[in-house]
Amino acid sequence: MKKIATLYLVLIFSFPLYAQQLAEKSGSYPPPVTFTAEQDQANMMNQLGIKALRPGPSGDEKAPNHANYDEALANPYPRLPDVLTLKNGGKVTTAKQWINQRRPELIEDFECEVYGRIPANVPKVTWSVKVAEREFVGFFPVVAKQLIGHVDNSAYPLIDVNIKMTLVLPANAKGPVPVLMMFGRSTLPAPAQPLAEDLEKINSAIKELLIKEHPELKAVFERYPAYNPIQEKEFPGFGAPRDPGDPPTNQQLIAAGWGYVLIDPASIQADNGAGLTRGIIGLVNKGQPRKPDDWGALRAWSWGAARALDYLETEPAVNSKNVGIEGVSRYGKAALVTLAFEPRFKMGLIGSSGEGGAKLHRRNFGESVENLTGGGYYWMAGNFLKYGALEATFGAKTANDIPVDAHELIALCAPRLTFISYGIPEQGDAKWLDQQGSYMATVAAGPVFKLLGAKDLGVSNDYNKENMPPINTGLLDGELAWRQHDGGHTDAPNVKYFIQWADKFIAHK
Repeated sequence: MKKIATLYLVLIFSFPLYAQQLAEKSGSYPPPVTFTAEQDQANMMNQLGIKALRPGPSGDEKAPNHANYDEALANPYPRLPDVLTLKNGGKVTTAKQWINQRRPELIEDFECEVYGRIPANVPKVTWSVKVAEREFVGFFPVVAKQLIGHVDNSAYPLIDVNIKMTLVLPANAKGPVPVLMMFGRSTLPAPAQPLAEDLEKINSAIKELLIKEHPELKAVFERYPAYNPIQEKEFPGFGAPRDPGDPPTNQQLIAAGWGYVLIDPASIQADNGAGLTRGIIGLVNKGQPRKPDDWGALRAWSWGAARALDYLETEPAVNSKNVGIEGVSRYGKAALVTLAFEPRFKMGLIGSSGEGGAKLHRRNFGESVENLTGGGYYWMAGNFLKYGALEATFGAKTANDIPVDAHELIALCAPRLTFISYGIPEQGDAKWLDQQGSYMATVAAGPVFKLLGAKDLGVSNDYNKENMPPINTGLLDGELAWRQHDGGHTDAPNVKYFIQWADKFIAHK
């Protein structure tokens, strides 16, 4: 009793001291600014001298301001910036010129005007394993780890950023394996089940505890001696009904001898404008609003993927030279940005990325620049708002004023493996995404792949004349690839083609 009283007194007197220290610590830092998305956007417009933005078109074809879906009106700016012409007008004719001159020019424009810059003072990330166990993906044994990447917040303790990632590798691999990193929820496969003898021990212990608490249960268990509180789960047999479609993406990867990573974008940066003073962007800015060339969410997510790759480079079971990046829709945009800016990624599967991804900004078809300067503004650098300006101190700007376009973003991926994937509108991959405009961008990126000794789509590079190949017809002979499947807003129907295509180039299996 004396010990308990002493402990109680210690707690009584120490808690106020701890609370005071915490308050003093918080008080020495300015609190994060709390904006709504509308307030944050207005703040950026004020910094840029923008009084009004053009509204973006509606995806509803019955709306008065519906998006254009008429190909005859789709190309108001038919001449794209020449991917192999320097700002001084000189022509790029060698790989050395591309690497030393043209690529840095493009990166500067994309960072300043489109996606934003990653600050030089981004804190270090320290990875720790939260859970590690042996599990199954389908019929295949795997080793799974759930990890947390803690971002050092000692410079601004009021914001915590902990990157969530799951790594799953085939258990029976004979050496380091290629890995596909996918933007999505960081979830483990089905938890491993105890062995029969371990399950028997667990059930015996549970019965003993139950009988101790409820003695009347002893007679019940004696009447049903074969009953166990926890039943052994049956492993699905080979005669069990099978899904008529392809197996899930993670099963296809493990079956092919690949590993995979799931990295949670929301644990890096929130997918909304109100979150820009939190997450990694807010942490670096110490809770203050962005400047015009600061990074947006797409670049923040790509930064997180690069930090995950840092960890994979320390994992002996991973072939870190053969790591790919994957995403669909907004995460397709993020995957393309990641591949373009982070040269350590060997390959990318870019799914249904649309405007801000593989779609040409200069196309007037479906989603437009004005949609990104409107509701999607937080994905981009603040400077990108200029290109949706209706009224501003600098006048008005349009998509044609953007110094770069999507074909140059794809070109930044060269000569690495770049697979552009789409589905069809009839199954839910909406016309809004502009599949044809994305194909044109992919075609227009081809000269850079060829300059660097890689193969492009194998068609002419006349992007104004080339039309998409028939549905389910892949252009998969080169490092730059295209395939439009007959499914919806997903890249799952293209995964098996991606694996076969990538295996060929990385000499896997």
